[in-house]
Amino acid sequence: MRWRIRSQLLLPLLLLLLGGVGISAWTAFASARQARRQIEARLRSVAHFLTEQRRFPLTVDVLQQMKPLSGADYLLVPKDKPPQSSLASNPLPTPSPAIVCDDWRELHLGPPLNVDGETYLCSGIRLHKGLNAGDTLYILYPESLWRDALWEAVWPPLALGGSLALASLALAIGLSQRLAKRIRELERRTRLIASGDFSPMPLPGRNDELRDLARSVNEMAQQLAQFQKTAQQTERLRLLGQVSGGLAHQLRNGLTGARLAVQLHLRESPAQADTSALEVALRQLTLLEAHLKRFLDLGRAGDLRRERCSLTSLVGEAVELLRPRCRHAGIGLVWQPPPDACVLSGDPGQLGQVVLNLLGNAVEAAGPGGQVEVRLEKGPPFVLEVFDTGPGPPSDLAERLFEPFVTGKPEGVGLGLAVARQVTEAHGGRISWARRDGRTCFRIELPGGSA
Repeated sequence: MRWRIRSQLLLPLLLLLLGGVGISAWTAFASARQARRQIEARLRSVAHFLTEQRRFPLTVDVLQQMKPLSGADYLLVPKDKPPQSSLASNPLPTPSPAIVCDDWRELHLGPPLNVDGETYLCSGIRLHKGLNAGDTLYILYPESLWRDALWEAVWPPLALGGSLALASLALAIGLSQRLAKRIRELERRTRLIASGDFSPMPLPGRNDELRDLARSVNEMAQQLAQFQKTAQQTERLRLLGQVSGGLAHQLRNGLTGARLAVQLHLRESPAQADTSALEVALRQLTLLEAHLKRFLDLGRAGDLRRERCSLTSLVGEAVELLRPRCRHAGIGLVWQPPPDACVLSGDPGQLGQVVLNLLGNAVEAAGPGGQVEVRLEKGPPFVLEVFDTGPGPPSDLAERLFEPFVTGKPEGVGLGLAVARQVTEAHGGRISWARRDGRTCFRIELPGGSA
């Protein structure tokens, strides 16, 4: 059975409301009984006085003078005389003798009696003393006065209880509707998150538990968006690694054969022959093979082969591979090895690819006549900085520069920096970039450690 929040809130309030109505009704009933007892007490006082006095007989004048004191009319029925009454009725009513009591203490408001269109509550008492001993005195209390007294006694608790009940009911309905609306909004928001919409929802104005819940939902949506982004990037890298691995492997086999042929030709060339062109071709083939290896390593950066390696040597090898290209394009390549060796624990193949990728990007960005500078500081942490005088990445790609397939080059594929970040983070480091003094700087920090 489904219990809605509104029902769970309204049911206890409804029970409290019924309890309040019951208390108000009981209070009104008690007030009505108290008003009746007060009227009967007043009539008993009058009856006591009339039954105990012995100085004067009860006449019509005396009965009419007694009427303003109690609000009741009186009917005296003597034993051997005609009835006398404060009523102006003709003929006089004849109440039932069954309502007559012998003791004034037992006097109560009796059954209704209709006299000339007006209803009275009739009771009677038999007189035992004085000049009217043996006579019967009937007391006729107007029912209209009794109703007025009853209403005056009943309406305050009923009005108060009814007002409080209506106010409580309206407040409960309003609060439950407002709370249910806010809960429905949270439900709608969670459904949007489940469908893939991770945009934040506006926080409620009231600072309460539901506001905290909405804030938690926004935080969850933000984390899910980040998880989805990470999962998408990982999946894209994994798929790319699978698709490009086979192709890169075949191309690398062809390049290896070409390198072997060039190396064989160099060894067989006469000593006096000019082999500079063959050496340049060999370096370019080596560079191209390194780029292909980057595709083979894509998506496998977690499989590290830890060993002691010199970061200084890796940077030097990359510089020597790119130096002929820089001389050909008129690009200044500045590299001053640090005095102390920068030895750390890592995968030299993957780290070498990262260094070669950063330097290659810097050379392309600097362009003919530009300048590239490489700095290496001993750690830990070891800091590698590559500066170039190029214009820097486009502003619309600045925040997504390390994501796969994000590139500002017309013919680029946007994988080099993504692989660089993947390898750097796998080694426990971090990579970043910034513009400094008109130059673009890519910075890599790697922790130290032994193999």
